[in-house]
Order: sequence, then C-alpha cells, then structure tokens
Amino acid sequence: MTDDASEAGKPDTQALDDLLDDIYRAQERVEQAEIYRHAVAAELPPDLLGRIDALPEGEYSVDEASDLLGGSIG
Repeated sequence: MTDDASEAGKPDTQALDDLLDDIYRAQERVEQAEIYRHAVAAELPPDLLGRIDALPEGEYSVDEASDLLGGSIG
C-alpha cells in the first residue's frame, strides 16, 4: 500500500494551509469575504470555495478559520 492510498480518505489541506498562511501573514483577523476573494484568486477547488463561502460573515483569526475550514494550521 502506498502513502497515497492511505491518505485517500483525508482531504488535501495543503492548498488551504498555504492560502491561510498568505492571508494572515500581516494580520490577526480577516473578514470572511477577504478569505473568499483570496481563495478565488488562488483558483482553489470548488469544494473548498464552497466551504469558505458558507462561513458566516465576520472576522476570523487564523486558528478559527483553519478549524472551521478543515485546515491543519493552529
């Protein structure tokens, strides 16, 4: 069995983690709309865009956003 097969059930969080690292580089809290704009510009997969779009409006810390979106930052 390869590593790819063992990871098949887990979502790929690298794109999300990279996005959040980039957005939160110089900020402590970011609006949901800002996260979504960055995700669209980064051409993230539709399923991830849907999860970001489904976040309630408001500001999020990187830990909050990662927890809610399924990332591994935090």
